[in-house]
Amino acid sequence: MIDLHTHTFLSDGVLGPAELIRRCEVKGYRCLAIADHVDTATAGHSVPIVVKTCRDVGPTTSMKLKPGAELTHVRLAHFADLVKRVRGLGAEVVIAHGETVVEPVLPGTNRAAIEAGVDVLAHPGLISREDVELAAERGVCLEISGRKGHSLTNGHVAALAREVGAELVFGSDSHTPDDLVDRDLAQTIAAGAGLSQAEIERLFARAEEFFA
Repeated sequence: MIDLHTHTFLSDGVLGPAELIRRCEVKGYRCLAIADHVDTATAGHSVPIVVKTCRDVGPTTSMKLKPGAELTHVRLAHFADLVKRVRGLGAEVVIAHGETVVEPVLPGTNRAAIEAGVDVLAHPGLISREDVELAAERGVCLEISGRKGHSLTNGHVAALAREVGAELVFGSDSHTPDDLVDRDLAQTIAAGAGLSQAEIERLFARAEEFFA
């Protein structure tokens, strides 16, 4: 299993970073990114803790770890500066909380995040073809989400990504131990979004490139 999108109690998850890592080890994960929700006020607190945990635990496990951040409900004008800031703090996987259909995300967030150069646009909802084209052009990956609610538009995202040639990755968007999925379930979710076996294999291969 390769998962780019998980949370701890540094934002709205229930596990500490070290326990999340251990539970993923037991579940058979090979690669894990911890990407807690951050905004302009909280980034300086959460990101350095995740970075330190990955540095401390990394040498003791065969699982590959990456510290990340999910820019969440950020004002559009703040995206560019915040992407630079979290990278400077050590985040190696920068995710944007996209325009999911189940939360009141600011319209224009998908476009602002892509233009700001995030790595992954999470659960981008009913993203426009124009924004998918821009994501493909800028090398921003779109997420196939394992999260209840956010996953409602996986089929839309997958279909447009296929048409345009945008890259996809998988994120469980886990907040609790029960949210963590194994590779079989992740592949089932991706298949349910309409992806072929070859496309599913590419989805996970692209995700693994973040850990090279």
